[in-house]
Amino acid sequence: MNEDASAYAGQWATAEAIERGGGGGLSVDALLAKVRTAAAPVPTGSDGGVAAAAVPDVVPDVKGPGAAVPDVVPDVKGPGAAVPDVVPDVKGPAAVPDVEALAAAIAAVAGRHLPEGHLSPDVDFFDAGGTSVGAVELVAALEDELGMEIALDDVFADARPTSLAQRRLSTVGATAALSAPAASKTPTPGTTWAPDTAGTATSEGTSASVTVGSPLPSSAAGTRPAPAPGILPVPAPRTAPAVAVTPAPYATARPEDLDQILADLALADRLPWTGDPEPLPPRRILLTGATGFLGSHMLLDLLRHSDAHVYCLVRAADEEAALGRLGEALRRYELPWSSEVRRRVTVLPGDIRRPHLGLSDELWTTLTHELDSVVGVAAAVDFLRGYQSLRQSNVVGSLTLAELAATGRPKPLHHISSIAVFNEVGITAMGEDDPLAHVDRLVAGYDQTKWAAEVALRRARDHGLIVTALRPGGIGGHTRTGAYNPQDLSSGLLSAFGRFRTVPAFNHLNAAPVDWVSRVAVGVVCEPDAWGYDYNLTGVPNTLDDVVRDMALGGMHVRVQDWDEWRTHALARLEAEPVPELAFLTRVLQSPTALRLCEATLKGPAATAGRTAALVEALGLRPAARYDAQAQLRTFERLAQDGLARLPHKDDQPYLWFSETTEGGVGPVGAPADTPCSMALTLSLASMYQLVKERRVDVTGELTCAAVHPEPLVVEHGDVWIRPEEGIPQRHGMRHRLLSYRLALRDAEGGRWWLEGHKYARARRDVWRQTRALTVEIGREGAPAALAGELVVPADTYLRDQVDGIKVDPRLTSQEKRAAKLTWLAWFGLEMGRGLLGPFARAAADLLDLRRTTTPSEHHR
Repeated sequence: MNEDASAYAGQWATAEAIERGGGGGLSVDALLAKVRTAAAPVPTGSDGGVAAAAVPDVVPDVKGPGAAVPDVVPDVKGPGAAVPDVVPDVKGPAAVPDVEALAAAIAAVAGRHLPEGHLSPDVDFFDAGGTSVGAVELVAALEDELGMEIALDDVFADARPTSLAQRRLSTVGATAALSAPAASKTPTPGTTWAPDTAGTATSEGTSASVTVGSPLPSSAAGTRPAPAPGILPVPAPRTAPAVAVTPAPYATARPEDLDQILADLALADRLPWTGDPEPLPPRRILLTGATGFLGSHMLLDLLRHSDAHVYCLVRAADEEAALGRLGEALRRYELPWSSEVRRRVTVLPGDIRRPHLGLSDELWTTLTHELDSVVGVAAAVDFLRGYQSLRQSNVVGSLTLAELAATGRPKPLHHISSIAVFNEVGITAMGEDDPLAHVDRLVAGYDQTKWAAEVALRRARDHGLIVTALRPGGIGGHTRTGAYNPQDLSSGLLSAFGRFRTVPAFNHLNAAPVDWVSRVAVGVVCEPDAWGYDYNLTGVPNTLDDVVRDMALGGMHVRVQDWDEWRTHALARLEAEPVPELAFLTRVLQSPTALRLCEATLKGPAATAGRTAALVEALGLRPAARYDAQAQLRTFERLAQDGLARLPHKDDQPYLWFSETTEGGVGPVGAPADTPCSMALTLSLASMYQLVKERRVDVTGELTCAAVHPEPLVVEHGDVWIRPEEGIPQRHGMRHRLLSYRLALRDAEGGRWWLEGHKYARARRDVWRQTRALTVEIGREGAPAALAGELVVPADTYLRDQVDGIKVDPRLTSQEKRAAKLTWLAWFGLEMGRGLLGPFARAAADLLDLRRTTTPSEHHR
């Protein structure tokens, strides 16, 4: 779920560092000039400690080309020293770049691309409400205004201005020919200090949690204080080895991300110990992510299939705003927002990324004792952002929910994970109990955060916490309403498949409709015997053949390409035909990191879900079915309405077509029809979707009638409706419409005419003729009918043209051609049978009518 960040007081305060250091007007060259300046001795305090005013937040290790700026350096202690957030170890003169000023300058530029217009240097751009589009604009603005060339992937990897400044100075500083002697950065043995992305600093063996932007407290002994009750401490990542080690060919994750992942996993070891919850269906449930696609459907399913009262954590400034956001989300996905729903829902304005979920201590304590189930659906779903940018929402937030579940009354935690925990290229199995991917082979930040959250919660099980991991794959649109998530990768890919008529070669698509995923997940939440296990909510996987066949059946004949060819073609089409709703897919296909995620998704094996299938059967739920063309029908319609997909059109290559020839006569209305008239038509289908949904066939051809014009008239536009209005008569009587023709004609001089005709079913024995006889009316455009008559399909041409003469798209295989022809004949034959049976059934009902007198409308019969 990708929610827009709410404004919090103080989070976007004006960066005073810009005024303090003049960084707001400095160019990169000016900032780098400070790096090149010869190092001066660092002032010290009276006791030999480093004077606080002289110590910047971060000091790089300058050792020559390739030297990287460390994230943190050890603590330097001294009485009376005001210790900044990050304190360097200074053992000699050093070149000191003004990281703080550069970070403040970047924050000032980034703030213009945020809803509130401000950004703190230590706050992630995306957590503050930034979007992918804003990130693209930010990269361009940094180059234009500060002369900084930063790769878009670097912004997505870690979008804190401080990190961007450190990365920039380390990259440029390595080639700046610095002449200053290197500063020693050897830490005191056994002590390594590091901040997390939220501003938390820790030491090996001692941990502390602090508020973002607050100074780090220190005691006389130089150790950090114990954590405040209820706040998870963040241990330090491992110290990078002094000697660079060449990574194995398969290791694609960034070393700093791996260090942070290992640090985050240790958070689970500090969770409270807890006991087993009562094995009863929950009555008070906390649900996060209720404004997202899956979360909103789960909210309604929880209300429909349980008696529980649901507390929804919604990111908002106050309760009124939270209630508005929730109602808007439900309406967007065509879900009810009635008084009954509101009666059983309590909204809690908060934030999954903040300590105690952003709730007051009193409310947190109340929830720990009153709730009996916690369901975590909220997550930042962005395939471009890195681990550092996503961890606060996806990892730390999940552990905060685990803390809530383990504190006070024992509660089960139901965690919505993802099949992305297996997104390793080359993985061979994705079963519910199979080993997860090697984390060093996960390159996308989203995959890494889902892996880290699930593995950390596995550790929480050792503390007695009951944790259920529910792993959806791609979440498709609702099978009945067609509601879909426009930012879901599966929806984006399916939209591109249907729009561009090309498909990349893949092994399996592990996707299921949102209504099935939500219902099964709620079934697990409400069934105590199902708690504590791992479930794959991936449905029945689609193969490449399945997708190609489904799209062909819908008239969308696709060409299969290899991955690189498809990506190049899709990007070219998206550039030539921009679709705002698919802009995120463009960025995904341009990002090397996201491409690895796509490659793993498309080339991975089919997910297996034996435990899920057994649970579904035991609960009597609808079994998993392939997310096929029929299930996707409503979603494709919604995608087409919103401009994401393109349904088959009559101008496309027909899916199936055949000829129809009619002969007869017409004459002035009310006069004998003695003027010869004939039509040579071609009836075609663009897709089976058109047939099933619209019951309509496209018509082309010409009309030859001397009473209209000496030359044949061309059909400019024509339609045939099969059993319009289910064959109900227009007026009281025994004639039921089988087919209705409506043609727009143009003569040789450009004059325009119209023709309307009907084939009727009657309770008579000439059934064969009824299927061939067409009653017609013809008139000039905008004028009433001038001619009327009857045209009949010759008996000797009917079977020859309309059965044996059926043509099918030559791009289909011979098996698909046979299937298309048989499908049309079976459907059309069934409709004709139903149409012909109607009048006979009505006549039989009249014969059985035992009323003594007939109604006035029946006298003529």
